[in-house]
Amino acid sequence: MSAIALTALMAIPILASDHPPVSVEVLQGWELADGRRVAAIKLSLEDGWKTYWRAPGDSGIPPLFSWKGARNIGQMQITWPQPKVVYDSGVRSIGYKKQLVIPLHIAPKHDGQPIRLKGRMDIGICSDICAPYTLKFDAKLEGVGSFPTPEIASALASAPFSASEAGVKSATCHLTPTDNGMQIEARVTVPSAGGREETVIEAGQDTIWVSEPVTTRKGSQLVAVSQMFHSSGTAFSVTRSDVRITILGSNHTIDIRGCSAG
Repeated sequence: MSAIALTALMAIPILASDHPPVSVEVLQGWELADGRRVAAIKLSLEDGWKTYWRAPGDSGIPPLFSWKGARNIGQMQITWPQPKVVYDSGVRSIGYKKQLVIPLHIAPKHDGQPIRLKGRMDIGICSDICAPYTLKFDAKLEGVGSFPTPEIASALASAPFSASEAGVKSATCHLTPTDNGMQIEARVTVPSAGGREETVIEAGQDTIWVSEPVTTRKGSQLVAVSQMFHSSGTAFSVTRSDVRITILGSNHTIDIRGCSAG
């Protein structure tokens, strides 16, 4: 199977080099019985470098995709494989080292026609220094069968469990106004994900910053408490159905979409 590797474009001069620390390629993937295409964006990082997950932690840079120039894409689902949690001088970051394969499930607009996967990915990378970085990719997806690509299949296998797959019995969120924003207390009744569990709470709005949760477990119930602030410093509201709670354990990750009043 072919894959197109392209040179990364530097975001700041300090990183300029003939051998950039990260490269990108498109993995061609395979076609599903329902007509959707499974492909992937693969990032390869040099030793000592890391990049960040969807919600990168207090010190990270969130990744952003642009699909300008892509063709014959109806709907696309992006799956993030399980990341690692790292503490550096007490500051938490969430991300990946060495390699990151991001599976894409693509429903074409027009059946039987090739898909052009063209776009850019703005990421943060870190070693001794941290910086923004831009990757560009362009590949035509065509001419492959239904046999899964091992690298993509492996990334999909490490994807988070859904709430039902993980055995979540309930997920509630109690919201309390504070002087500068809002406190959210999430209570999730679910079997342990293994080891020391870490949580991430997302408000579902890019303009709302959510602090690293204080996470505790009492038997079958996990409790995570975070502070929320609007980027403009103004008052805001949170819709519970938009809240996303991720539990990261040593055995697996759990992705919970929405919570009820609690």
